[in-house]
Amino acid sequence: MKTNLRAFLFLGVVVAAAVLISAAAAPPRTYDVIIRNGTIYDGSGKPPAVGDVAINGDKIAAIGNLKDARGKTEIDARGLAVAPGFINMLSWAVESLIVDPRSQADIRQGVTLEIFGEGESMGPLSDAMKKEAEEQQGDFKYKIEWTTLKEYLDWITKRGIAPNVASFVGATTVRVHEIGYADRLATKEELARMKALVRQAMREGALGVGSSLIYPPAFYAKTGELIELCKVASEYDGMYISHMRSEGNRFLEAIDELVTISREAKLPAEIYHLKAAGKPNWGKLDAAIAKVETARKQGLKITADMYTYTAGATGLSATMPPWVEEGGHKAFVKRLKDPAIRERLMKEMSAPTDKWENMYLNTGPDGILLVGFKNDALKPLTGKTLAEVARMRGKTPQETAMDLIIEDDSRVGTIYFMMDENNVRRQIKLPWLSFGSDAESPAPAGVFLKSNPHPRAYGNVARLLGRYVRDEKIIPLQEAIRKLTSLPASNLKIKDRGALKPGYFADIAIFDPAKIQDHATFEKPHQYSTGMVHVFVNGVQVLKDGEHTGATPGRVVLGPGYGKK
Repeated sequence: MKTNLRAFLFLGVVVAAAVLISAAAAPPRTYDVIIRNGTIYDGSGKPPAVGDVAINGDKIAAIGNLKDARGKTEIDARGLAVAPGFINMLSWAVESLIVDPRSQADIRQGVTLEIFGEGESMGPLSDAMKKEAEEQQGDFKYKIEWTTLKEYLDWITKRGIAPNVASFVGATTVRVHEIGYADRLATKEELARMKALVRQAMREGALGVGSSLIYPPAFYAKTGELIELCKVASEYDGMYISHMRSEGNRFLEAIDELVTISREAKLPAEIYHLKAAGKPNWGKLDAAIAKVETARKQGLKITADMYTYTAGATGLSATMPPWVEEGGHKAFVKRLKDPAIRERLMKEMSAPTDKWENMYLNTGPDGILLVGFKNDALKPLTGKTLAEVARMRGKTPQETAMDLIIEDDSRVGTIYFMMDENNVRRQIKLPWLSFGSDAESPAPAGVFLKSNPHPRAYGNVARLLGRYVRDEKIIPLQEAIRKLTSLPASNLKIKDRGALKPGYFADIAIFDPAKIQDHATFEKPHQYSTGMVHVFVNGVQVLKDGEHTGATPGRVVLGPGYGKK
């Protein structure tokens, strides 16, 4: 018995030794990429930890101490922040990506996912809508080769783009598809067709319904119409997101409408670019925040996003009441040539009102910066205020606004200085607020130089991380990264993105927190931000040592209702 026991123990020792020898002889685990020694911010908002991140294919394979592993490519991220790729909650890169698929301005800030669909989306389109859109193109010229929203997203990614893309379906777009530009209620049949268009978009991966209610013809839609469209989105786990009916004189009432839509349609709702616009309205922010937080306490999921500037941007047409745009752009321009209508507009543009969002009074002509013309003869006016051009022409600012729209045959790209810096700082702290540039993703070259974008196109994220986080210490870096990653991903119900976790897609931003900085200004907007060192999209490096690699691995990110019957 003792002999057998000794033999058994001896055999055990031999087997254990063999296992140890085998383990010692095993080659180290190999990954496609290892990012070493970075300060890892996983997107949760928790304090960071120094460690390594491994990538295999398009996914994150491992996180932690990977000293015994090796990468086919290795990056030393010592002293750098390693974060999930950033999500731009409001992007207008729908056309700029056609012109330059590299998405230079946003990739150089770590943005790996662009979210489209503020009221207008790139589908569904009728033949008439396609024709009109091509006729009204400005500096960007392209053939519209798609009909549905999903077809556009597939078309642009098939061509090759650097970032991932996703989109809401526009409430304006489906309204124009069925009703055109008329100021009236939808008929029962029209509303049924609009809902069918939303249903198709949701099944094909739209994130929800987006609206922009200060602009005609969206302005003509009543709350009930929006609720009906959102009920369809709710069936597919989508959300409602809105440039509300007012950000100024009826700011609080507009929040009430958004909350009502959320409650009645039973879906989450988000406020696009939260702001109190116009100095008389700056003091309303407290009440606005209270309304959102009351709704959240009642169980509604109400969130918001913002850009990190005190000026917004839209068309010069926003200085005029919505009735003048009924019937579409051609009808609008025709009216502006009518002396009687011009006289009426002069009065209405100068009169305080709660009936429409008067951008002329919100800022005054000295606060209205002209930045985007399609008529080459007008491009020398780029960078001048409406007041300056009016003085040059010896006319009133109101007349000048009408004339410029006629001469340019466009809404004229315009920046409006209308927000309070202290409100911007307060909003950044809100735990339910994320960030969106509300801009294209340009480059300081070629056709992009024909117009001046809002500097947010080049600096929205870098300005947050540099000025407001590092310099002013308004929120910790880990909280800012949460607001750029896991918060919007959660709100949008996007799976496997927005965090650094094994199994998640390898969308990664690596930057120097001490050097991240925006440089774009209103006077000189075409300037890249700096401090972003490396960026990966779906495991492919698109930014290396601060320079674009030219890679275009972007994909369509589909909403939660994709494929649902």
